[in-house]
Amino acid sequence: MGHLDEQFRQVEDLQDEASPNFVEEVVVVFFKDSGRLISNLEQALEKYPRDFNRWDAYMQQLKGSCSSIGASRMKNECMSFRDNCGQRSVEGCMGSLQKLKREHAILRQKLESYFQLLRQVGPAGAATRPAM
Repeated sequence: MGHLDEQFRQVEDLQDEASPNFVEEVVVVFFKDSGRLISNLEQALEKYPRDFNRWDAYMQQLKGSCSSIGASRMKNECMSFRDNCGQRSVEGCMGSLQKLKREHAILRQKLESYFQLLRQVGPAGAATRPAM
């Protein structure tokens, strides 16, 4: 459904018997970091009005995190936010941030369901990936 791209499959390919929870651990770190970055960005929007360079720097970090895990829809919203920074559009930035937060919540829900399914099927079912 476009929430994740091929990069997520590459992260999955790194999981093996020696680290059977690797992907879930990476995802947990991603959501911790991305939540912190979104919070930092919201604080920067409030504390530094119209400081598009600062806002863009926070969003660049978040975009990198999204790219590393394959969160394609979130990455697209990061790029939209950065485009709005380039156009110096406060309203555009705010709209992109709201969409980004919505995509963040949707992705979290989908990945939680995904890992719950993997735990239910156990190791034999780990090779079968549901469509994201």
